[in-house]
Amino acid sequence: QVQFVESGGGLVQPGGSLRLSCVASGFSFSVYTMSWYRQAPGKERELVASINTYGRSTYYSDSVKDRFAISRDNAKKTVYLQMNNLKPEDTAVYYCYNNRADPWGQGTQVIVSS
Repeated sequence: QVQFVESGGGLVQPGGSLRLSCVASGFSFSVYTMSWYRQAPGKERELVASINTYGRSTYYSDSVKDRFAISRDNAKKTVYLQMNNLKPEDTAVYYCYNNRADPWGQGTQVIVSS
């Protein structure tokens, strides 16, 4: 059974930082590109960042480029998202995903507010 368990969210002031973690199970983690998505209230889920199988290639949406960093540890089946210089518009539920047709996890809530 495929599972994604996201953690590390919380309430942070603008300009602050958070590090999200996602532990995956139930599939061959190391052979899949992993991604972080987010969904803000009233908006569609959007792709934030992706990392290929060995971490040699990454992608970032324009809205988070130069502020967020995605990484992975294949031995721990974990993908991370370091978020710096957070802005109120980063407020959303963040999900990790393997880009297959598997069920999504519960996500982790990030609120950026003063």
